[in-house]
Amino acid sequence: MKLAGAIGTIGGLTMVSRVLGFAREMIAARILGAGAAAEVFQLAFLIPNLFRRLFGEGAFSSGFVPLFSKRLNGEGGIDDAQEFANEVLSVFMPALMLITALFMIFMPAFIGLMVPDDWGGGDEKTRFAIELTRTTMPYMVLICLVSLLSGVLNSLTRFTAAAFAPSLLNIALVGALLLVRDGGPATARAMAFAVVIGGILQFALCWISVKRAGVKLSLFRLPRMTDRVRELFILILPATLAGGIYYLSQFFYAFFATRLPEGTLIYLAYADRLNQLPLAIIGSALGTAILPAVSRAVDTGDGSEAGKIMGQAVDMGMLLTLPAAVALGVVAGPIASALFQGGKFDAEDARLTGMVLSIIVAGLPAYVLIKVLTPGFYARKDMKTPVAIAISMLVAGVALNAVMLGSLGIATLPFTTALTAWLNCLLLYAILHMRGHFRLEGWLVSRMLRQLASAAAMGGVLWLLVERLSGLFAGSTGERLLSIGALVAAGGIVYFGVGWVVGAYSRDDVLVLLRRKKAASPEA
Repeated sequence: MKLAGAIGTIGGLTMVSRVLGFAREMIAARILGAGAAAEVFQLAFLIPNLFRRLFGEGAFSSGFVPLFSKRLNGEGGIDDAQEFANEVLSVFMPALMLITALFMIFMPAFIGLMVPDDWGGGDEKTRFAIELTRTTMPYMVLICLVSLLSGVLNSLTRFTAAAFAPSLLNIALVGALLLVRDGGPATARAMAFAVVIGGILQFALCWISVKRAGVKLSLFRLPRMTDRVRELFILILPATLAGGIYYLSQFFYAFFATRLPEGTLIYLAYADRLNQLPLAIIGSALGTAILPAVSRAVDTGDGSEAGKIMGQAVDMGMLLTLPAAVALGVVAGPIASALFQGGKFDAEDARLTGMVLSIIVAGLPAYVLIKVLTPGFYARKDMKTPVAIAISMLVAGVALNAVMLGSLGIATLPFTTALTAWLNCLLLYAILHMRGHFRLEGWLVSRMLRQLASAAAMGGVLWLLVERLSGLFAGSTGERLLSIGALVAAGGIVYFGVGWVVGAYSRDDVLVLLRRKKAASPEA
């Protein structure tokens, strides 16, 4: 498949999944609101969803795909690659089933650690959480298998099934919401079963696609810890540890949230959904793109070139992230109202979601910078430093939450999240600077200050525009779309217009890019 076609397929189907995800959240907000049933489902989906994000969004595929492709393109060809996949599957499958079984057996103890004794005013809410979490747990096995199958398909340049698979979960959940609309325990229970159904659909789609591609896999074989399987686990362990620390922090996040007024878990989840969108698009893309380039420069002994690449990535990352953070911070309330308010999700729920969002986005630039700075360590085979910093930030975040929760309430969690993100970022940069691997040069600092000035100008215009459009954000569907469209258009015009004047980005680079687009052939 040609590169442009592959990018178009993956990007287009990923966008379909993102749109369906937002549709799911919007429908869930209106049907479930932010009450007990919504919170119980949110908690029940926490464990399998974290495994999905850990394995399905990078850690496993980043190690499996290169090793599978190496065998696919080697002397053994498809047969050797197929055998390697089966070796991995023979160890992967029983390990996943064992972890799932242990979680299901000890679920009462696990949920008991997560929630306070008086959660929801009694034991009924806790028992319901145990029931729903046990229901959703098989999804963990399914989605991890889907990540392996997706790695096989991507190695074979068959991107469609793997890219579309995440949409099936959202379709299943939307279907459950529309079929069982009472907004209480019955709806939450239907959504829990829909999670498993969505996982089955994802697995079936990828399994059939792998079979059609000529790769024969077996789910049940005697486990064999071969040298090739060990190589895979050694390769993915650093990324799994680094990602695992972040996802472990989400358990502490839920722990503290369940000790706050009902609805807190929902407000945090919806705000994080909006915060994660630019992070997923900008941060992950930059981190993935620069690691090979920085690694090549380091391997050839060209430290200045590695620093130059990282500097360019910081420039591009801040160019796109600063306006996203400022815009989301300024229009957090209206955006939450426009997207989620309606049905059981009232104006107060939308206000609290907007408040959480306005705080958490303060850490968005830091998270993107972390994605850019971390490859500076990985390229030099230093996996320990980023992990050690992440662990220290996890401990600091837990301590801050414990101390501040009583005084700041719900604002504590997004505040500590943003604060520890900046501390993480500063420590990564300080160590790289101290070792002489990367430093912010004068041109880059100047560029970032101009980007910040452009973002501030945009924020001022958005603030004035919000006042003029305040009556539309909770209006009809057309009014909500119109108001959001007006904010996006005005923000983009002001930011890039002011940026062009003050030199927040390279005009030459933009002109070159535009000329390339006009001159690009269909095979570019």
